[in-house]
Order: sequence, then structure tokens, then C-alpha cells
Amino acid sequence: MADHLEQLKSKYQSVLNLIQQQNAHLENVNMQGDKLYVRASASSSDLKNKIWDQIKLVDPSYSDLIADIQVPQSSGASVSGATQATSARTYTVQPGDSLSKISKHFYGDANQYMKIVHANSSQISDPDKIKPGMTLNIP
Repeated sequence: MADHLEQLKSKYQSVLNLIQQQNAHLENVNMQGDKLYVRASASSSDLKNKIWDQIKLVDPSYSDLIADIQVPQSSGASVSGATQATSARTYTVQPGDSLSKISKHFYGDANQYMKIVHANSSQISDPDKIKPGMTLNIP
């Protein structure tokens, strides 16, 4: 297990380096099942997008990675934990993707796709018609 952790850390080292170079806060790096789990806080949405761009450069499918990149609320208003948790991650739809395939990737269950539909109701009017390039919130 330790060898697999080191292999994945090495594979995604450029992502970890970017997080540190851009003064994002790397909170956690460990294994979750057979995937590398990385949790970080970015100072802005732009930085979060740069981190995701780097992840996709390393491996466009990032099937061996779970990345939880947060952007803390900058206002002084209090935000409930549930609201923060729903903004945990995003996914850019690739050619050949379906909501059930994306659901299987993130939840291990293709039948959980309605969670994604509800979190993206402003973009998804028909669950059978998602398009490559769409950025979906994954609750």
C-alpha cells in the first residue's frame, strides 16, 4: 500500500508542487481505497481551475485520484457546513461521458446520477443530453 501511495504521489507531483507554489493550502494527501486522495484549499476559483488543469495534464481521466479542492468563502458571512460540502469538486464532461458513467466514477454507483442532476439543475434540463466541455458540480 505504501508503494502504491508513493507511486501515485510521484505521478501527481506536479499537481502537489503547483499547490505549494501558488500558496494554496495542502490539507491532506493519503490513500482512499486504491486512489490518491488530495484535499487542498485554493485562494480563488482561478487557482482551483489551474490545479484542475494540471491534474488533467497529468492524467485526463484521473481515475486513480480523488481531488477535493475547496475555495473558502471570502465574505464574512457565515456559511453552513452543508453548503461548503456541496462545492467540493467539479468535473468537466468528456466525449463519451454519461451522467451514470460520471456517477459510477465518483460514487461507485451509476444509479446516483440524480445527485449530479440536482446539483446542476441550471445546466441540465435533460439528463440524457450532457455535452463535452460542460463543467459539473459533483456533490
